[in-house]
Amino acid sequence: MKKIHIIIAVLGIMLSSCEDFLTIAPETALSSATFYQTESDFEQAVNAAYAPLRTIANDRSWLLCEMRSDNTIYARNINFGATEQQEDLSDHALPEAQGITSNTHVLNQYRQDYLIIARTNQILDLIDDVNFDQATKDNLKGQALFLRGYAYYELARYFGSVPLHLTPVTTREEAALPLTPEAEIYTQLISDIQSAINLLPVRSQQGVGRASKGAAQMLLADVFITQKRWAEAETLLKAIENSGEYELIENYADVFSESVANKNNAESLFEVQYLEGPEGLNSSFLYSFMPRPISPDELQPITGTSNPQPLDGEGNNIPTPDIIAAYEEGDLREDASIAYVEISGSDRDDKVYPYIKKYAKHHDLHGNHGINWPIYRYAEVLLFLAEALNEQGKTAEAAGYLNMVRNRAGLGNTSASGQADMREAIFKERRVELAFENKRWFDITRADRVQEIIGDFGQRALANPQDYYYPEGATFRSNAFTNITKYYALPAAEAEITPHF
Repeated sequence: MKKIHIIIAVLGIMLSSCEDFLTIAPETALSSATFYQTESDFEQAVNAAYAPLRTIANDRSWLLCEMRSDNTIYARNINFGATEQQEDLSDHALPEAQGITSNTHVLNQYRQDYLIIARTNQILDLIDDVNFDQATKDNLKGQALFLRGYAYYELARYFGSVPLHLTPVTTREEAALPLTPEAEIYTQLISDIQSAINLLPVRSQQGVGRASKGAAQMLLADVFITQKRWAEAETLLKAIENSGEYELIENYADVFSESVANKNNAESLFEVQYLEGPEGLNSSFLYSFMPRPISPDELQPITGTSNPQPLDGEGNNIPTPDIIAAYEEGDLREDASIAYVEISGSDRDDKVYPYIKKYAKHHDLHGNHGINWPIYRYAEVLLFLAEALNEQGKTAEAAGYLNMVRNRAGLGNTSASGQADMREAIFKERRVELAFENKRWFDITRADRVQEIIGDFGQRALANPQDYYYPEGATFRSNAFTNITKYYALPAAEAEITPHF
């Protein structure tokens, strides 16, 4: 009987303390209750906020930007069958209804940007409550603000109006916010980037690969260029120029990252970081950019790997005849950017395909390279400066910056004289200088030339499918180039969990 009383007493104690026990976070779990306590915790959290950029650059942005433009297209492989998710983007045939689309690439881009936003919101919500070195705290806050501003800038340019989340989501109801007007999204992201500029150190005092003051100034200048706020953009761009932190690399072909070297070089303001090897931090986009089917013997000279494997399916991001024709005679950037490979297994009579050479760097193992993806380069600073100056009527001064880029490419000074001619010259120069860096689509949209440029491109492609890598007798689908729009429809999978779109 005594034992029974003891057992009952112990059970009573356990039951009475059960509620308190359940409120204690497990020591092995990472949550806001156990994490975000030290400087090291916030450093790890900021590292995690950069991570979605790797997925975006490797898997998404070239599909939604470069292949959306007249610079690249897929290499149709009729034996593989249709790959409609990619083709719908490139062909401007995206199915949509009531402002939503089921395209998986649109969905994944949306979710990756909001993953950055969710992670930076958590950092910004808690960092001021933890006591550690103020300079380090300012740097980490600046990086988080830069990343949140960058993610919202992507969303605004892809979708226009999107939900605006600025605090951590803690309930189901908080996750489903109404759409915020595009103008308000811009107001917020500008505020974030301006705050980041004030907090971030210059590149030479910043950790390698992290956002610096110059990167934030460039991001804000990009936003102001989009908004046609020319004088404000000029001020930011001149500050980058006068910082002495960046310069043009003499040889254009040397600008782009190797798999293990030449990263974050003197021309780089910001680039997405990858690491070749088994850690899971590698990139593989070079393989997505190969025309197919390609044999190991055809692939190995391009990749340099010891274990080349055949690639089947349908190649993506293949340079169009249009971008090839855009290079002037003697432009050194053409051979540095585009090369050719003969695909013996192709069904086309002409079995020679172009591919993007600027990213074709040798590495060790098939499907695993560490090539960084450039987001902002100093050459773009100069081209933005030329544009901002020209739009303010300073055409002669603009020509000087444009010529710096042209001369590096082995070309003579521009012959453009008046403001309209200079505007077109800069537009064309951006196309070849920044080819395959996911700039062309946004240049077309901010110039309000979507219908003009993509409409003409579509007519050329539909009239001559063999010129655009279709086998003889094969043609584009009947819905190709029937839905040419500036913005993407919002993802249907997200619409299923919100009443607001």
